[in-house]
Amino acid sequence: MSKQGRATLQIPPFVFGTSGLGNIYKAETYANKKLIVEACLSSSGDTAFFDTAGKYGAGLSLEVLGACLADCRAAHSKVIISNKLGWFRTELVGSEPTFEPGVWKDLKYDAVQRISYQGILECFEQGNELLGDYNAQYVSVHDPDEYLLAAIDDSDYQKRYQDILEAYRALMELKSLGKVEAVGIGAKDWKIIRKISREVRLDWVMIANSLTIISHPIELIDFVSELEKNNIPVINSAIFNGGFLTGSDYYNYRLLDINVKEDMELINWRADFYEICDQYNLLPAVVCYQYARSFSGIKSIAMSTSKPHKVAENIAMAQHDVPKSFWQELADRGLICNLF
Repeated sequence: MSKQGRATLQIPPFVFGTSGLGNIYKAETYANKKLIVEACLSSSGDTAFFDTAGKYGAGLSLEVLGACLADCRAAHSKVIISNKLGWFRTELVGSEPTFEPGVWKDLKYDAVQRISYQGILECFEQGNELLGDYNAQYVSVHDPDEYLLAAIDDSDYQKRYQDILEAYRALMELKSLGKVEAVGIGAKDWKIIRKISREVRLDWVMIANSLTIISHPIELIDFVSELEKNNIPVINSAIFNGGFLTGSDYYNYRLLDINVKEDMELINWRADFYEICDQYNLLPAVVCYQYARSFSGIKSIAMSTSKPHKVAENIAMAQHDVPKSFWQELADRGLICNLF
């Protein structure tokens, strides 16, 4: 990649996740979802950036987002929608969807994965249909790392990787035709992002569960710096490691087991972290936000909520100051590996 002649894509400092609009873990009323979207619009300044996906509630998130924006009479020029593509809405045959059963509640449809040249185009067209009067300006392939992880052998892995490259060929054609403004990538495994970025000219990168106060490998920090040198902004998402850093019993969406040594190490780390936060009268969530945003290559933080009042609170995290002595104590206690 070369940064010559390449302008940095301008992404707002806060990205609004929309998995809650798709009934993740629990079904919310439309009225509450509309209040969330209203809060995002009113708190975002010039432009509200929404991150959504066909996988979120088998397209429900897209459908609800479009309806809420229309009901709020949101100006198209004030809204950016990023649609992560790869899941296509289908008829619901059984009592619950076949993709991620138990995660999405009260759905009327199922979804199937379609990562290929034609499949990604079908997902793109369906996504815009579900959005109604709004269109996705930013597009990406949804969780290519998980798609590769499902490979049964090396041959299948190579085939799946070619599927991903073909999907990106389709997205690049959409961009060249002016149907989308930018093409990016989002994944939990940042090494897959790095692999794909060597072959695809990406406009932006979204990392998840990767660069947080409890997990910040030096290789990833170096990769973020490399992306910055090439004018590729990074969106940092899932900065609480699936809620673990703010008190959940799940770490990266996996239930912890106190009988497992590695899990107890995570729990003990959090206890020490909370102790120091209490000493400095700091909210753990604020500290997590400040750390996740501290690297110069990170241009935006993506967060979601099911509570309208939390939208403004989340954005306000950027205004808090964390003293240098706090970071130094974390480093001295071995809780973080670097100072900035």
